Amino acid sequence: MKNALLIAAACLLALLSTIGASLPYPILPPLFASGAANGLNQFMGLPPKLLFGVAIMINPLGLLIGSALLGPMSDRYGRRPVLLLTACGAALGHAVTAVAMLLESYPLFLAARFATGLLEGNGAVARAMLAERLDGPLRLRAIAWLNGAFHLGWLAGPLLAGLTVGFGVTVPFWIAVGALLAVALLVALALPGEAPSTLTTSWWQVARDRHALNLLRHGELRTLFAAQLAATCGVTAFYEYYPLWLVEFAGYDTQGIAAINVALCGVMTLASLSAGRAGDGPPLRRAACFAFGIAAAVGLVGAGGLWLGMAGIVLFGIPNAYYNATVQNWAAERFSGHGMGAVMGLLSTTFCLANILMALAGSVLTLIDTRLILLLGAGLSAWAGWRLLAWRPMAAPMNLSEARK
Repeated sequence: MKNALLIAAACLLALLSTIGASLPYPILPPLFASGAANGLNQFMGLPPKLLFGVAIMINPLGLLIGSALLGPMSDRYGRRPVLLLTACGAALGHAVTAVAMLLESYPLFLAARFATGLLEGNGAVARAMLAERLDGPLRLRAIAWLNGAFHLGWLAGPLLAGLTVGFGVTVPFWIAVGALLAVALLVALALPGEAPSTLTTSWWQVARDRHALNLLRHGELRTLFAAQLAATCGVTAFYEYYPLWLVEFAGYDTQGIAAINVALCGVMTLASLSAGRAGDGPPLRRAACFAFGIAAAVGLVGAGGLWLGMAGIVLFGIPNAYYNATVQNWAAERFSGHGMGAVMGLLSTTFCLANILMALAGSVLTLIDTRLILLLGAGLSAWAGWRLLAWRPMAAPMNLSEARK
């Protein structure tokens, strides 16, 4: 019963947090690519597609920093207080985002999205909470279910945006404020209190000395980082630019993007439920196959016609769900001696860095053709599959004493 409550709390936290993060994705492409002038897409006379690229990059930039810091910070101060603080802060960030859109202030919009992303980097904290309190097959299932909750949030957020944006472009963001405040209440009620840490280091020392990127001093974690970065570049190229592809090549509006996103995230959520079962064969070999599957789906969007591209969008959810569950569980088992918050923070940080890199590359490539960034992402995911297939890590997982050397 205790484990069930812990898993339910973590999954609801992931769901409600991701709803708030995913709301803008079907809203922004029509604002920047429909041709209608507004204060957001006319900033300093820059090309709207360039402004769009920066707008979708700034939130992952905050996520990058937050994911690198919040996991290790929760190792020091506890999971519960970090989750409470970040949920309330992200709610405030969405409120400021809504105000910025009403004012059509592009700089304020960027500042609000950055701050919100910084605080929404708490997914690593939720994963660490499950990974350290559970083990064996239950941990694999719990991590898969948590991933499913994140995927379901990507379904519910855009769907909510499509259903409510007709009442006003800021309405979905105010709903996100309420959802994140509900997250804070859920955390306060469901998660047990934690004994105060006996460490005397300041938060600044923790941020400086224990951030997740410090793990790159270890050879195996550098290899994991490189493969994970390449794989997630394909994932983030897809997430960031398939809505723009839908606007340009299928003539979709916000409601249309939300509808196709329902199909995508529905498939991904169902796949996540089955991804929690232990698979046959070495986990890295399975992860390599799933990375190749991601590359194939993204490549269909970039190189196929309209209907092949639509099929690629929907089918993308299957290999993505299995890849995440496999890699996260393997990393939790192998590198737990580094601190579970730091390890999960490194995986989240890698995803955020991929968001930034693909947003920067896409802000240039989409000026030529939106499909180019999708093809680049497919190629990088394929390279990740090859790298994982060729990787031969040490036979024994790293223990705590080795991790601290």
